[in-house]
Amino acid sequence: MKTTKTLVAAALSALLLSACATAPSSTVSEPAREYTSAQIQAESARANELFEAIFMENVMASPITQTYLGIKQDYGKWDEISESARQQDLDRTKKHLAQLNTIDPEQLDHQTRISYSLAKQGLEDQIANFKWRHHSYPVNQMYGVHSTTPALLINQHAITSVEDAQAYISRLNGIDERFKQLIADLQLKADRGIIAPKFVFNHVLSDSKNIIQGAPFAEGEDSTLLADFKRKVGKLEISKAEKQQLIAEANEALLKSVEPAYTSLITYVESLQAKADTRDGVWKLPQGDEYYNMALAQTTTTDLTSEQIHQLGLKEVARIHDEMRAIMKKVGFKGDLQAFFAFMRDDPQFYYPDTQEGREAYIAKAKAYIDNMDSRLDEVFSIKPKASLIVKPVEAFREKSAGKAFYSQPSPDGSRPGTYYANMYDMKAMPTYQAEALAYHEGLPGHHMQIAIAQELEGIPKFRRFGRYTAYTEGWGLYTEYFPKEMGLYEDPYSDFGRLAMELWRACRLVVDTGIHSQKWTREQGIEYYVNNTPNAKSDAVKMVERHIVMPSQATAYKVGMIKILELRENAKASLGDQFDIREFHTLLLKNGPLPLDVLEEQIDLWVAEVKARQA
Repeated sequence: MKTTKTLVAAALSALLLSACATAPSSTVSEPAREYTSAQIQAESARANELFEAIFMENVMASPITQTYLGIKQDYGKWDEISESARQQDLDRTKKHLAQLNTIDPEQLDHQTRISYSLAKQGLEDQIANFKWRHHSYPVNQMYGVHSTTPALLINQHAITSVEDAQAYISRLNGIDERFKQLIADLQLKADRGIIAPKFVFNHVLSDSKNIIQGAPFAEGEDSTLLADFKRKVGKLEISKAEKQQLIAEANEALLKSVEPAYTSLITYVESLQAKADTRDGVWKLPQGDEYYNMALAQTTTTDLTSEQIHQLGLKEVARIHDEMRAIMKKVGFKGDLQAFFAFMRDDPQFYYPDTQEGREAYIAKAKAYIDNMDSRLDEVFSIKPKASLIVKPVEAFREKSAGKAFYSQPSPDGSRPGTYYANMYDMKAMPTYQAEALAYHEGLPGHHMQIAIAQELEGIPKFRRFGRYTAYTEGWGLYTEYFPKEMGLYEDPYSDFGRLAMELWRACRLVVDTGIHSQKWTREQGIEYYVNNTPNAKSDAVKMVERHIVMPSQATAYKVGMIKILELRENAKASLGDQFDIREFHTLLLKNGPLPLDVLEEQIDLWVAEVKARQA
């Protein structure tokens, strides 16, 4: 999953031109009439300058985004959470659209026309989506402000100088005001009848209480934030007295800002919990059906309806079940598919022990799969990321509620590597037979190849390099679980079953997401569907359904995107025959950065035509 890969994208999504965009409403066509090369070059240069100016104006309006991008101008600040801030964002977006409308798209070169089309659609979508600004749950178990705030400090706020440490302390001091704004925002939504379902609040309360456990809040080991600050400051080449002074200031900030902030939030969340109900789908929200249809369109960058997506999921579940039955026969298992699921779910041979040694063994296995793939990338790619990749467990303070695995992007300057996070909280939710596919999806050749390469592209505007289209991003991730099998990997049939189990999981998502948000399924119905149709642990099903509920439509992107990529690949193969080169195909998928699926299809069609022309 991006969910932090994705959660990074969420932090950027309100600011990047194309982060929430649907597919452009018109195709990227050739100019209607001839222009001189000088005219095209001049107008393209003007457009690209504008793209950069818009991007940077948005970035500099967000201290959080600056931190993700390695910019330290507002290193000690937080983004504002308020209606006035949202109105400022809207006004800025409208100004940017007016600026963009001064560009003549017919005078642009091909790559700049793609950028123009994506930028314009992105801006138009942001303006149209302003009406839905309250249709979200800012505290939830996936990306709530209560957890992303400390996560940013721990994972993104580097300390390489005294000034960086002081900025960290400034951010600690700013958490009290940040949470006051958060509580006001929660009340604003509650006044409109928008309150998260009841199950959400226990997660939020648990994670929030974890942050204010330990020193200096109470006796015992250092709290999560104090331990992080001490570790980072400890590496500075300054005197012991200077370090002690900084730590003393951090302690004061934790006691005078962080503790009151979390205490107030906990009290308010408990009051919201008393008002919450068990209706789980966004159909319960004002104009909820319209909101969900918009979300599906923007997530998948298609015009597929909720019912079409639901039926596609049912069809894919049936197909994958048949492939699993073939593996069941291959390994000589006696019994039906449900019995095989139970065997794969419960047999201890498929799990590392719930010990520190077991956790370390899982991380080592993931690294081994990634290292092996790294040694074979030249077989299927002619482009590689410069950024390095590391594998690490999810931090203890958020492991209980976090997803089972996710990717966090590297910093653009290379100072921070890409990270594949594996959640070691419940080892029974991390079967070894899924470890191979999971490593490919989150690491190589999955999200690290895609996201790091996009950041490193030259000649592409920043809003495209750092933006996201979920169907493209997650479709690629799921596709990269599949094609290593064509390379001869997944030699162990149980590991191949794990690959299918993960694809099955994504097919079930199509059924359950639409079931909950369109067909009024309950949380319990969604959990039951996963338990009955997959070999995954029930804890997986619970987390997945709860993710569906707070992130409507997001989980439909994986299978829709994968299906489209495979369709484009097979069409290109059929058209090019022996001239088809998988390395060129994969390079084309990556060299333009994230794209809506229909624009991706246009680029593949152009490539096919060019290859044919070369052979003519």
